[in-house]
Amino acid sequence: MKRPGLGLIGTGFMGKCHALAYGTVGATFEGLPRPRLAVLCDVEAGHAAATAAAWGFERSVTDWRAVVADPEVDIVSITTPNAVHAEMAIAALEAGKHLHCEKPMAVSLADAERMAAAAATAPGLTRLGYNYTSNPALAHAARLVADGTLGRLVHVRALYDEDYMADPELPWSWRCRRSEAGLGALGDIGCHAVAILTMLAGSIDAVVADMATAHPTRPIAGKPGERGVADNDDVASALLRFASGASGVLTTSRAAHGTKNAIRIELHGTRGTLRFDQERMNELKLFLAEGEEATRGFRTILTAPVHPPYGRFCPAPGHGLGFNDLKVIEVADFLATIAGTRAPAFDFAEGLKVERVIHAIARSADTGAWVTI
Repeated sequence: MKRPGLGLIGTGFMGKCHALAYGTVGATFEGLPRPRLAVLCDVEAGHAAATAAAWGFERSVTDWRAVVADPEVDIVSITTPNAVHAEMAIAALEAGKHLHCEKPMAVSLADAERMAAAAATAPGLTRLGYNYTSNPALAHAARLVADGTLGRLVHVRALYDEDYMADPELPWSWRCRRSEAGLGALGDIGCHAVAILTMLAGSIDAVVADMATAHPTRPIAGKPGERGVADNDDVASALLRFASGASGVLTTSRAAHGTKNAIRIELHGTRGTLRFDQERMNELKLFLAEGEEATRGFRTILTAPVHPPYGRFCPAPGHGLGFNDLKVIEVADFLATIAGTRAPAFDFAEGLKVERVIHAIARSADTGAWVTI
C-alpha cells in the first residue's frame, strides 16, 4: 500500500504533537500504511528548516499554499492559529487532499459551516483534533452507557478548567481577540468537553448560558503602561438538554488557578454513576446501585489491554497512556478511515455539531434565553 505523504502546517504545541503521532503510528498500529513526513510549513524559513530536520520531515516551506498544491502530499495537517483554519482547510479540500485539522474548526459558525460544506463535496476525508475522545477509558465509558450498565442517563456534568490565562498580568495575545481566536475558553477547551459529552450522552438539543471575561484588559508586551482589550470569554457555563431527555451542566474556565488539564465528566444513570478526570486519565470511577447497601461504593477501573487500543502501546495493565498517545490513536483512526477499514469519526460533519453547541451557548449568554440547536 502506498505510503501517504503528510504536509504539516504549523510548528507549535499541536504541530509537534501531530509530527510525533504521524511519525510513530506505524510502529504502534502495525498494518496501517506508515505515513511519509513529506513537508513542514512555518512562516520563518530558518525555523521551518531546522524544525523539519529535527522532526524528520523531508523538506520545509514557508507558504502553506505550497503544501496544499504539493503532489507528494496526500494528507494536510493544520495546527495553526484558529483564524486561518477556514481558508487553509477549504483550499486543501478543493485540492483533493485528506485533511486533519485541529479544533476549533474556525473562529465563527459561518466559517465552520463553509468548511463542512466543502468537505461534503470533496474527495478527501476529514478529521478534527478531538483527541480526548480517543482515550481508551472514555471508549470504555461509552460502552458502559451503550450496554445499559448505568441504566438510563438522567443527568450529566462536564467541567473543563485550566489556568493558562489565570494571571491577570499575562500579556495580551491573539487568544484574547474574538476576531482571531473565536470564542475564548469555550472555543479553546470547552469544545473538548462538548465533544466528550456528545460521544457519551448523545446530541445536545438546547442550552441556556452565561459567559464572563475575568480579565477585560491585559498588558501589551514591550509597551509599558499599555493594555489590550480582551473581548472573548475566560469563563462559560451552560445548562444543557439532551435529545435523550437527560439534563446536563457544562462549565469551563481558562482562569482557574491550580488546574492544569481538568476535564471532569460525571454521568448519572438510573443504575449507577460514572466519573472521569483527565488529570487521572487512565482511571474511571464506577458506582453501581446493586448488592448490599453496606458494601456499595465507587470502584476504580484502571485502563489495561482489555480496553483497546491500550494494548497497542503497553501489554501491562495500569501503566497508563499519555496525552500524545491519544493523538497517535486519533491518527490511526484517521488512517484507517482513509484506508476504508473504519467509519469516519469526528469528521467535519460531526465537528460542526460541536460548533453549533458552543456558538449556541454564546448566543444564549448574549440573550439570556434558551437557544434550541
